[in-house]
Amino acid sequence: MAASETNSTALITGGAGFIGSHLADALLREGRRVRILDDLSTGSLENIPSGAEFVEGDVRSRETARDACAGVDCVFHLAAKVSIRQSIETFKVDADTNLMGTLSMLEAAGEAGVRRFVHASSMAVYADAADGALVGEDHPVEPLSPYGISKHAGERYVLMMGPKLGLEPVVLRLFNTYGTRQGYTPYVGVITIFVTNMLEGRPCTVFGDGNQRRDFVHVADVAEAFRLAGECDGAAGRVFNVGTGRGTTVNELAALIQSLLGGGTFTREPAYAVELRNSVADISRARDTLGYRPQGTLEECLPRVLDYLKSRRA
Repeated sequence: MAASETNSTALITGGAGFIGSHLADALLREGRRVRILDDLSTGSLENIPSGAEFVEGDVRSRETARDACAGVDCVFHLAAKVSIRQSIETFKVDADTNLMGTLSMLEAAGEAGVRRFVHASSMAVYADAADGALVGEDHPVEPLSPYGISKHAGERYVLMMGPKLGLEPVVLRLFNTYGTRQGYTPYVGVITIFVTNMLEGRPCTVFGDGNQRRDFVHVADVAEAFRLAGECDGAAGRVFNVGTGRGTTVNELAALIQSLLGGGTFTREPAYAVELRNSVADISRARDTLGYRPQGTLEECLPRVLDYLKSRRA
């Protein structure tokens, strides 16, 4: 489908959430019709852009999924439980939402004659990498957490069953996404956690030695990767990393935020066994096939995120 084909409707599951709402903005700017399906368990009505159709409901409901897919050309499936650390305690709920919810949407999309199904997966599916090494899509898949297992199972179903259901499946493995509209929880989004705690005068916790390396990618770049994945003819049936290719340690991140906010204290606790130590994306496949080119560096984008979190607190 060409970008100029503006009469099609895109469905975004989890579209009232952090990444989904930014994707909705991007598609609406392109002139697409946008429908959002969200149960508002973590998303918010204020994130839903004007002009988008909103359906409140659970992706695991067959009837809800079927109705949401009616008349849709492309499904962007982002609805999920996303906490790596918390997934140990909530493994059954995570599996139910992340896997069964995906299968529900996959089946409904096939029955509705949807063309493309873009599935949000995660870098949590990968095995750990050597320090300084980039993680390509062919890197060993050995999830360390129940969350990673659920995301890997979902993407395997999407890639296998999608074509059998008449769909063009695409899988995006997202690295550490940050930006505006990310809600605060103690478990997800280290940048939002650090900044919120500093602004409220609470100490921040660094797990392990702080030298674990992450690929922090701005939400606008992630939304653009989804938009491209929904349009690119060469994307069908493939898996793509979505990151920046640049690594930042947690200690470096903490120092950067401290310098921007003029202070902040840190405590240390043992590292979590379910978290990767080194996870930096090789994005060459997404660059070469999708035309994906992240625009913002952490140093450039972080001040705007801090301003947003300050305004929210005020």
